[in-house]
Amino acid sequence: MKKILTAAMIAGFGGGAAQAADDLTLQLKWVTQAQFAGYYVALENGFYEEEGLNVTIKPGGPDIAPTQVIAGGGADVTVEWMPAALAAREKGLPLVNIAQPFKSSGMMLTCLKESGIASPDDFKGHTLGVWFFGNEYPFLSWMSQLGIPTTGGADGVEVLKQGFNVDPLLQKQASCISTMTYNEYWQVIDAGIGEGDLVTFKYEDQGVATLEDGLYVLEDKLADPAFEDKLVRFVRASMKGWKWAEENPDDAAMIVLDNDETGAQTEAHQKRMMGEIAKLTAGSNGALDEADYERTVATLLGGGSDPVISKAPEGAWTHQITDKALQ
Repeated sequence: MKKILTAAMIAGFGGGAAQAADDLTLQLKWVTQAQFAGYYVALENGFYEEEGLNVTIKPGGPDIAPTQVIAGGGADVTVEWMPAALAAREKGLPLVNIAQPFKSSGMMLTCLKESGIASPDDFKGHTLGVWFFGNEYPFLSWMSQLGIPTTGGADGVEVLKQGFNVDPLLQKQASCISTMTYNEYWQVIDAGIGEGDLVTFKYEDQGVATLEDGLYVLEDKLADPAFEDKLVRFVRASMKGWKWAEENPDDAAMIVLDNDETGAQTEAHQKRMMGEIAKLTAGSNGALDEADYERTVATLLGGGSDPVISKAPEGAWTHQITDKALQ
């Protein structure tokens, strides 16, 4: 992208010898969309350049696992949901949360009203669509807390491994599917199903919400003062981008569109998405709220005989970066 190519040059203007900007690569959890608007805004508006950074933003996708990318050295920082990050940490990948731009969860189950589901008590005997690749952990914890087996049968639920679309609901292969408030829910609406024909269960409302879209790095890198300094500047510029996006949602959506090299996104969808995303980032200055972290851990530990994590993590988050970035 042209913004990336010119960042180092611009950083060197205005004085004597040009000084090259510090390179930093960010791996997104998903494709280019308003879910990541703050980073694209920071890139487009020169916030990274002002901090002497040359940031490369790598989109994700259905075949890209952010934890594997950062483990293999393909990124310095990755955007990830905390359940997947903590599960990876317990398995030996020492991820650390350095910032938490998202305060609230956008995850929910969206059900067809005609299925007869009006409350979580009605899930039994139904097929529910669930995302995997680390996204299944909040759902499995929720079902465990409800005492509902995920192995099928009249007293359990049949779990349909959901692709990254809403087809199982449209084709009535499942009574409910996983959706995000800012994305798939609106795909269902756009497909012609009225809001009055749907019943939604937000994880936030059910008390089982887990933190989403945090910024993670490998633990050993935090001991390097030069890397720490880059992260401080990156987080400061990124949060500037996020707050700008909250205040200018339509303009932020257009910046996202300008950076979508696939051409798959539409203006209407991205503007609507940005409006919903702003509700999730509102209330966060970028520093992780320890109470939100503890709630996430408690939810993940409540997995019955097969919890997402087997014990409370140690060293899984730090204020080391945000304490300096947000002064």
